[in-house]
Amino acid sequence: MANAQSPGPGGRGPSEPRPKRSPLQALLYWTMVLGVWGLIFIVAFFAVFAVDLPDTSKLYDVKRQPSISYLDRSGALVAVRGSQYAPPVDLDRLPDHVPKAFIAIEDRWYYYHFGFNPWGIARSQIYNLTHRGKGGPLRGGSTISQQLARNLFLTPNQTYRRKAQELILAIWLEARFSKKQILELYLNRVYFGAGAYGIEAASQRYFGKPASRLTLGESALLAGMMKGPSRYSPVAATDRAARRATIVLDEMVRNKFITPAEREQAFQTKVRVNPVLANQRAQYFTDWVDDQVRSLVGEPTEDLVVETTLDLPLQAAAELSVQKGVAAAESQGVQQAALIAIDGEGRIRAYVGGVNYLQSQFDRATQARRQAGSAFKPFVYLTAMEAGRTPETPVVDEPVKIGNWTPRNYTGQYLGPITLEKALEQSINTVAARLANEVGTSNVAATARRLGISSPIQLDPSMALGAVEVSPLEMAQAYAPFANGGFMARGYGVERIRTASGRVLYDHGVDKPPRTPVIGQPALAYMGQMMRRVIDAGTGTRANVPNYDLAGKTGTTSDYKDAWFVGYTGGFVTAVWVGKDDNKPMKRVTGGGAPAGIWHDFMAAALPRLRVQPIPGSVVQPPPQPLEDPETFVEGEPPLQDPEAPPPSAFDETPRVRREDPPF
Repeated sequence: MANAQSPGPGGRGPSEPRPKRSPLQALLYWTMVLGVWGLIFIVAFFAVFAVDLPDTSKLYDVKRQPSISYLDRSGALVAVRGSQYAPPVDLDRLPDHVPKAFIAIEDRWYYYHFGFNPWGIARSQIYNLTHRGKGGPLRGGSTISQQLARNLFLTPNQTYRRKAQELILAIWLEARFSKKQILELYLNRVYFGAGAYGIEAASQRYFGKPASRLTLGESALLAGMMKGPSRYSPVAATDRAARRATIVLDEMVRNKFITPAEREQAFQTKVRVNPVLANQRAQYFTDWVDDQVRSLVGEPTEDLVVETTLDLPLQAAAELSVQKGVAAAESQGVQQAALIAIDGEGRIRAYVGGVNYLQSQFDRATQARRQAGSAFKPFVYLTAMEAGRTPETPVVDEPVKIGNWTPRNYTGQYLGPITLEKALEQSINTVAARLANEVGTSNVAATARRLGISSPIQLDPSMALGAVEVSPLEMAQAYAPFANGGFMARGYGVERIRTASGRVLYDHGVDKPPRTPVIGQPALAYMGQMMRRVIDAGTGTRANVPNYDLAGKTGTTSDYKDAWFVGYTGGFVTAVWVGKDDNKPMKRVTGGGAPAGIWHDFMAAALPRLRVQPIPGSVVQPPPQPLEDPETFVEGEPPLQDPEAPPPSAFDETPRVRREDPPF
């Protein structure tokens, strides 16, 4: 007899199949299963990523570095460094097209999601997977709420953990604030580049107007910057910013925020960027004085105003002259240039550290050290004048050997019997080398240091021909005594530092050291006489500007790696250097070529602006009896002028430049 099997639960035998669920039962079942697992995932997600979320209690706290505003000598704004915040603006006070521009390009589903857009995140991840390793930025798919969460609480690091925390905080923001409040917070806190945080600061920084007056085109430009404030800056990348703004306007039409006619009207309305930012004047100079401000007053704890020595119209002329001069000599291998112009008291009036600051921030005016070439020879000749020689002292241009060194002239020819004046006029190497050997290279080095050269000076015989590495600023300030009556003139750029409320923290006039005479007569007059001839009939004729009293000296290194022209008028000096950053030779570029051309173009624009005076010390007094032994020259004890005589300056008692004066 077969064993009977008991029926299973519900009366169903063990071999009987389970009854199939109806579609509705299946849907309910799997919904519950997925819901349970979804709940588990959400709990785990928050448990993992919410444990180290930042403190959200300081939502409205704004921490920033104080801003520093730099003014030129007339009070015109040169630059602003540091963060700039403005009072928050009410969304209702902005034109409708301002928030709509940001929504159209950044988050067109803004009013329909709860902090994040799953489809946007999915699209961005697909894009990133297919474009990884191909260069270019990755996409984040962040909504405006997520961007605000990142700006307020998180770092910009592109990690999955940061992305998850961004999503959590976006949901928290959506739960706590209305859409209008979130959008208002976003517009008031987002970074627009150039130190500007928030729509009001950006409007003031880029367009010089309040955000309540932004046009449709201006709003599109600002909204387009959200993809990358520096990459789409209307200052640094005008064409790219314009293309991005066009995309913003197209998206606004697509989302029916504006009509096609309004878009066309925006295209027809010219956008004017703040001229201070648009011109990007004096960025090398601003970098240079920015470091000095901190050394003078420490790290700022409040907004500062720095009054500088710069003259913006002269700066504009200097930058234009450098750019044109380098472009004209590009076929000769000239790639870079620097220019420094200072007055008789050392106040820097123009400062150009390179051809294009946006392409290279390396400052060749002060950070680079390049061989001076024959522009160093005036220190040799001054030492000789102070030792008793005169411009009429006879010498012989002939082959000479000093130790194992045999200097050669640039032309390869020798002029025979000439005067020292003729030798400097034609930049004769043999005479300068012999002269330095006779007066002593250590005395020449002492003269150069006395006048303002601070870089190390080697004492080999070749130093007479400029085998000394110096900066353009050093050369300008070392030539200043020739221009101002014989007084030391250290170059400086900061006149006064004050707080925004007016409290003075530093004043150069108060802390200014006493004037030090460094060249006396008749040596000063002799040098002026000889260096005039360089421009009138010598190697620097290209620098000549008719009807002005000018003097200077060319400089060319033997391998054509560096070329200089340093020249002056009464109370004003300009030094120009050209070359390559990689220190490779140019194609036979001399100081009388591209550097003299740049110097001429700048001075032709600057001289009419200056209160020009003759080069001081023109009248030569009867010379004293020559020293019997040139080696008896005592370092630091040249015959000196009256120390109480004021050094001339091309700007003394000149009315300060009005802000509305047109640039050159």
